Amino acid sequence: MIEDLRELKFERLEDAVAEVESLLQTGYTQRGKWNLAQICRHLSLVQDPAVDGYPKWMLLFAPLWPVMRRFFLPRILKGDSPQGIPTTPIFVPAENLEDAAEAEIFAESVTRFKSHEGRYHWHPGFGRLDRETLETVYTTHAAHHLRFLEPRTGT
Repeated sequence: MIEDLRELKFERLEDAVAEVESLLQTGYTQRGKWNLAQICRHLSLVQDPAVDGYPKWMLLFAPLWPVMRRFFLPRILKGDSPQGIPTTPIFVPAENLEDAAEAEIFAESVTRFKSHEGRYHWHPGFGRLDRETLETVYTTHAAHHLRFLEPRTGT
């Protein structure tokens, strides 16, 4: 577990996009497993299914939704995401990605999420969530990952 990570909190997904753009400008020091490109790809991979739908096999977790919503969702919404939990392989990013390209894809994913007018698809861990709660899940998720990148100061 990595100690002394910077604290990040985003009110809106657009704030996460602004942080990504800032890291592109300043450069960064990677303190975790993933670089900026990998984090952006992961965030898009996790967030896009809210509009497109998650794989049906993830419905296997549906019986756990009441427990997850009661015990884990409040923790996630407070920004208390645990470190070290393995990511489902379909959401693990490749290694050979380019920061600027993935940052643009993430920004497009956020725009798409925010402009979606219908119901969002069920979340694999929590079931059906309203727009505001789902955005909070995604903003805390983005803050959790982006805190592993330290902006470079002075060159």
